[in-house]
Amino acid sequence: MAEKQKTLNGPVELTGVGLHTGEQVTLTILPAADNHGYKFQRVDLEGQPIIKADPDNVVSTERGTTLEEKGGRVYTTEHVLAALYALQVDNALIQLNGPEVPIMDGSSKPFVEGIKVVGLVEQEAERDYFVLTENIKWEDPEKGVEFLAIPDNNYRVTVMVDYNSPVLGTQHASMLDIRDFEKEIASCRTFCFLRELEYLADNNLIKGGDLDNAIVLVEREDISQNELNTLAKKLGKENLSVTYEGIGTLNHTALSFENEPARHKLLDIIGDLALVGRPIKAHILAARPGHNGNTRFAKVLKDQIKKQENQGKKFDLEKEPLYDTAAIEKMLPHRYPFLLVDKVMEITEDTIIGVKNVTMNEPQFTGHFPGNPIFPGVLQIEAMAQCGGVFALSKVEDPHLYSTYFMKIDNVKFKNMVRPGDTIVFELKLLSPIRRGLVNMGGVAYVNGKAVMSADMLAQVVKDRTE
Repeated sequence: MAEKQKTLNGPVELTGVGLHTGEQVTLTILPAADNHGYKFQRVDLEGQPIIKADPDNVVSTERGTTLEEKGGRVYTTEHVLAALYALQVDNALIQLNGPEVPIMDGSSKPFVEGIKVVGLVEQEAERDYFVLTENIKWEDPEKGVEFLAIPDNNYRVTVMVDYNSPVLGTQHASMLDIRDFEKEIASCRTFCFLRELEYLADNNLIKGGDLDNAIVLVEREDISQNELNTLAKKLGKENLSVTYEGIGTLNHTALSFENEPARHKLLDIIGDLALVGRPIKAHILAARPGHNGNTRFAKVLKDQIKKQENQGKKFDLEKEPLYDTAAIEKMLPHRYPFLLVDKVMEITEDTIIGVKNVTMNEPQFTGHFPGNPIFPGVLQIEAMAQCGGVFALSKVEDPHLYSTYFMKIDNVKFKNMVRPGDTIVFELKLLSPIRRGLVNMGGVAYVNGKAVMSADMLAQVVKDRTE
């Protein structure tokens, strides 16, 4: 059954401070129309500019991902985008009355909880997955960052981090299914090392930083109280202390998971790759990732989407068909010249792929555009309907006793001409479950991987013969 896009069932409002700007900001996530995607809006600026969540709009990756478009800039976008993507929200408008997404507790959990409260609503448009068809490798040798994306039926992420730290060492984290994000990844907080903290404080890079919204990892066991007191003054704190429970942390902050730093890096990858603009079916493997590498790899994936679209959709027509012409004749009450499906390649729970070879010796070409043979659009529709008929009859016992009859055809679009010599591949998917013999399917016809026709069809399966 075709998977539909989703948006929020109502607004989500959160208020907090920006980690780097220190400014109080209210963020409101609003429902958005089909195919809207993720967009930010700075309602505090003149003209209320909208900034699309797109890798081409990344202007900085210093301690977070910053987007800018049309004079509007928004900082630290990754945690809210990770929450939206992981909960499979396809369309949302994220309004802010300040320059930075509030850091909240340093994770995606507050955003996830807000979204869960209002819930989601299904929309009319189908989810348009980016299904990776080949391995994609990218690396930055200078920074030691490596990414590899490999084809997969789901969205999986595997991360390795190595900070040359004697305390943290090498950590790994993985997410086998996007549905695991809420429980396993969402609560994992941003972090930094104590050695970085003084530099960040001196350069006003964490004006909104607090030990409630970040984990500070301590690598030295010999750090003195005088050093901690000096740092406390710079951070505006009364006192600081260190606890050592496996990994040293400032002010007794306990880790949610032993590998929480690696899990947070995985969270950041999900948020940054949400900029691709499509739900992804691939396994992403990353070594020593950061926002710079994440967003650059997002551009690589965006380019791969364009490449695959230009190549067209690929079908394996060399494999053994599920049904040949003889088998199809046992199911459909059609014969030459009106049997318009030559073979069926596969049938799944909600999909069928069928094939029609268009040849010059078919009778319609005698009178249809003589001298300029074009396969008639009505016959394209009929061929697609026959594929749908095979799908419907494959779901009943004794299919030779049944027929399928048209009830409705909607949204028919002809995109390119089909000529003799072309092979049409029909791909149809259920738009809703089969009930009371009613079969509602949406189909696309392809020639050389490019769509030539599409339509939605409703038919009824009727038992009208006996043994």
